[in-house]
Amino acid sequence: MSTRRALVPGLVLLAAAAGCGLSTPETPVGSPPVIVHERSDSDTTYAGLEVEPGFELPRATLTTDDGARFNLGRDLDRPVTVFFFGYTGCNDVCPLVMSDLTLAVARLPAALRDKVQVLFVTSDPARDDPATLHRYLRRYNPDFTGLTGSLDTIVDVAQTMGIAIEKGHRLPSGGYEVGHGSELIGYQGKEGVLVWSEGVAVDDLTADLARLAGQRG
Repeated sequence: MSTRRALVPGLVLLAAAAGCGLSTPETPVGSPPVIVHERSDSDTTYAGLEVEPGFELPRATLTTDDGARFNLGRDLDRPVTVFFFGYTGCNDVCPLVMSDLTLAVARLPAALRDKVQVLFVTSDPARDDPATLHRYLRRYNPDFTGLTGSLDTIVDVAQTMGIAIEKGHRLPSGGYEVGHGSELIGYQGKEGVLVWSEGVAVDDLTADLARLAGQRG
């Protein structure tokens, strides 16, 4: 990306699984998060954290909330893709992140909005079947796509982007909490280039998405 600024040796560790009320995780899934470089000055091009080298696009096939097969290497059909790992039973972090992301996309000019694809990848595939994901995403934006599949595949995809997923303690209902990194991961084409932390300002997220989408035909 020609507009990305040089990064310095300062390092930032992407947060380990911390979403949706997880405490004292029982079963960590996957390897530790990756290290990402921090920008060197406050006058930056993006509000999100720039990743260098960029995250590779995972080689995996998942299932959409419409029941179709979705190959990450072939089926990303827009210039910019935003990934978020969460689950429909999450009642604290996920709704906040999804609401902010929905608002940020809605604020984009129509011509740029059509260039941005949002993928919600469940971290709880045992309970989030396609129909459940479909109902959940319709609360936010019917253009968003939900993805599910085997837990092993989802963990591999998450690891590629530095996101940790953990199964937490059991609930009185007999279920369990699922911990996951709460970052948004932005891909431009087939390269992951930006990470937005939970709580990023909606206006900043909108501006970053507009800049990314405006650079792609």
